[in-house]
Amino acid sequence: MKKFLSVFLAALLCLSIAACAGDEKESSSTSALDILTTVWDSYEENEKFPAAGGDMSEENMTMDGPGAFSLTDAAALDTALGFPQGAVDKIDQAASLVHMMNANTFTCGVFHVKDEGETAEVFAAIQENISQRQWMCGFPDKLVVVRVGGCLVSCFGKSEMVDAFQAKLKAAYPSGETLCDEPIM
Repeated sequence: MKKFLSVFLAALLCLSIAACAGDEKESSSTSALDILTTVWDSYEENEKFPAAGGDMSEENMTMDGPGAFSLTDAAALDTALGFPQGAVDKIDQAASLVHMMNANTFTCGVFHVKDEGETAEVFAAIQENISQRQWMCGFPDKLVVVRVGGCLVSCFGKSEMVDAFQAKLKAAYPSGETLCDEPIM
């Protein structure tokens, strides 16, 4: 009976470890668009703001929600989302959600980093690029960057909107790691 119980507990432990490894693998393979869609879908209707997502292409433009953002135009990624042109070769997908009235009120980009070993470098490039921007038509208050699996979620805008998004992101992805939560000067 003791042998049976020992074998049973060992098998249960192996299954638990395999399940945890599977969860981590699933988290790191979540797409940029999936992350934004999950967070946006967690907003109540009365919490949502006029938003659009994706790039300006017919294929990717989305009204009232997030959309995929093509990587073919590095200048557009920089202008629209604050993603540095020189780091575009380090990502393989992007998605966006932007306030329709003023991008400086709320802009969020999610970027899947090809090589997780380069995540810190890509994060530093995003942080520097956004903090050194010359702003027009309003001034964002805050920048937040969170790592979710293999993706970097970059969000800037008015504090209350960024804070609300960050809270919903953390609720949806509790293992997300906040890399930056700072005012934009």
